[in-house]
Amino acid sequence: MTSGHETHGAAFGERPLQTRALTRGAGQARQLLAAGEWRPAAPDSEAATAVLDRLTAPLPARRAATARMPATDRDRRLQRLLRTTLHHLDAGTVSPPTTLLLAAVARAFLPWHATPNPPSAAAAPRYGTPAGTADGPAVPPTEAGEALFPDLIALFAELASTSPPGTVPLTPPVEPWQVRYAGRFRRHGRPAPGVWTAETIACPACGGKTGPWTVTCDWRQISLGCPCGVVTHEHGLAISEVWLLLPDM
Repeated sequence: MTSGHETHGAAFGERPLQTRALTRGAGQARQLLAAGEWRPAAPDSEAATAVLDRLTAPLPARRAATARMPATDRDRRLQRLLRTTLHHLDAGTVSPPTTLLLAAVARAFLPWHATPNPPSAAAAPRYGTPAGTADGPAVPPTEAGEALFPDLIALFAELASTSPPGTVPLTPPVEPWQVRYAGRFRRHGRPAPGVWTAETIACPACGGKTGPWTVTCDWRQISLGCPCGVVTHEHGLAISEVWLLLPDM
């Protein structure tokens, strides 16, 4: 991972992957683990193991008669990594340091949220430009994503093995953050297979304003502050639904 800069997929003509938060979060995690200031609890280790399994998953063996394009196999591996990360991020069972790290991984791998088999509606924005537009096709920078694997494998292997059975967990504090966001937040749902819903989040106290918001996160929950002064936690948004929409942090 780079040091404060973004990882580029220049060959694809895409904007860089959003790795700034990942660089910062990974560095902080390594420092805490090395100093013995963080001994992950069981849910943290379980999440780390699940992500590690995706990072180290081999590409499927192919036979000539049923061969898929290698690029599709590679993108699906990255997509499964992202979905596993989002599942553990939004489950609400891991500690704030693990939440921070999973959120940073999710931001870095956002290009694969809807690639190569997008659902009927996406719960996070598409990355890049739509295929067929004047700006060119939305080709995910696969090589740039895979280039993050070695450092991530080493980090998540350490995270998964730091707390063997019988170890007393130790969770360090993680700094909360706050940012102003002028856009709208939409809560997505899937009430039935193939059926997607999207609801714009509005202030519950001032007649339905939909922003701008002051977003505050303590890595446990997200709060949204309306210009009218009301702060709400009852918006129903998962951390990923907010974190992946915000400007690069």
